[in-house]
Amino acid sequence: MKKLLLLVCTIACLLSCTSHNDYQADVLNPDRLHRSVKKITDIIVHDIFSPPVASRIYAYTSVAAYEAARHQDSTLVSMAGQLHGLEPVPQPEAGQAYCYPLASVQALLLTGRALIFSEDKLDEFHKALLEEYHQSGLPEDVYQRSIAYGAKVSEHILKWASKDNYKQTRSFPKYSIQDSESTWKPTPPAYMDAVEPHWKKIRTFVIDSASQFKGMPPPAFSKDKNSEFYKLAVEVYETGKHLTDEQKEIARFWDCNPFVMNVKGHVMFATKKISPGGHWMNITHLACLKEHTDAPHAAEAYAKVALALADGFIACWDEKYRHLLIRPETYINLYIEETWVPLLQTPPFPEYLSGHSVISSAAATTLTGVFGDNFAFTDSTETEFGLTTRSFKSFREAALEAASSRLYGGIHYRPANEKGLVMGTAVGEFINRRLRTRNTAVASNQ
Repeated sequence: MKKLLLLVCTIACLLSCTSHNDYQADVLNPDRLHRSVKKITDIIVHDIFSPPVASRIYAYTSVAAYEAARHQDSTLVSMAGQLHGLEPVPQPEAGQAYCYPLASVQALLLTGRALIFSEDKLDEFHKALLEEYHQSGLPEDVYQRSIAYGAKVSEHILKWASKDNYKQTRSFPKYSIQDSESTWKPTPPAYMDAVEPHWKKIRTFVIDSASQFKGMPPPAFSKDKNSEFYKLAVEVYETGKHLTDEQKEIARFWDCNPFVMNVKGHVMFATKKISPGGHWMNITHLACLKEHTDAPHAAEAYAKVALALADGFIACWDEKYRHLLIRPETYINLYIEETWVPLLQTPPFPEYLSGHSVISSAAATTLTGVFGDNFAFTDSTETEFGLTTRSFKSFREAALEAASSRLYGGIHYRPANEKGLVMGTAVGEFINRRLRTRNTAVASNQ
């Protein structure tokens, strides 16, 4: 019986992209999915989306890709009914042949187009990608049916996205600077407004609410030189003054700050960098390449990581704007040394918790759930930005280094990093428990 079921599933998978061996390997190759995710990342960098907004883009595009791709493997199940507000996704027509990898990238790119600014850049890539499928030998009816199905999935996902309160938050008032000495103030050189002060009001994806993993408050603000808070600030100050070359490399490797502003004379311009979420989406890509993950399971990995990133940012931003804590740069300049400058440029939002620590541990925990613990990899994400590669023995080790990098960079006190790791791990573990993507009964029978 098991052999018969395996034969049926194998035939169904082959029929999903037709039965002609001369182009099956081409259309089933997950490379186009990886390239599509990378293109979304490139445009996020170009358009300078904030890290929370970038995570939202990754979440919706990745879920769209997964919901179309999952039909290639009968063990994969829909996220509808599991993600808040996501109703049943349109199904492919029974008895018809589809190329689900094609439908998947179609759903991803159409969804992404509605969420980014540089539509022309994505359109050019999209057109070329579809032409690759068209020239692969895929029958015309399968090609047209697949892109139509991908469009249906995208339309459904975008309708779902439109109800997450994002549009409403665009009209909410800006953050008002508080008079209290303990609260965040804009930092040099751009003195930018606080980013996304209402992000906690975005609908969560898997976690129950923005405040579900509300943690301990930061140490009490104090200017007293014997206080815990003052000593934490001194630690940031002293660490920044005595950084080793290795610590500088770590800080820059995990900087991922799309807001970096450069000042030359009277001219100010931005240096565009990948967001922290984009860094972890690329780590997902690297893990898939190492494991030779096929298209539907690569889509599954991207979706799980993207959801961990998105919920991690919502939970972290809830904490940031609850405590409104002053950044080390501001505190040190006021009470320790007026001219001190951190290695990294301070991001424009409150200090506690560390966003990098939260989303890195959330993503690492989710990736561990997908690929297993002690998954060694070399991270080449930052090479295109002029930095070196770094190697890790596990996703957790990478997350720990990402958290430490914020102390080295001079932009977080130690508790924000340590407590951020705790929150991120809790978010990741909750998603691993709550979100079911595989029908284990079907898988065991095969």
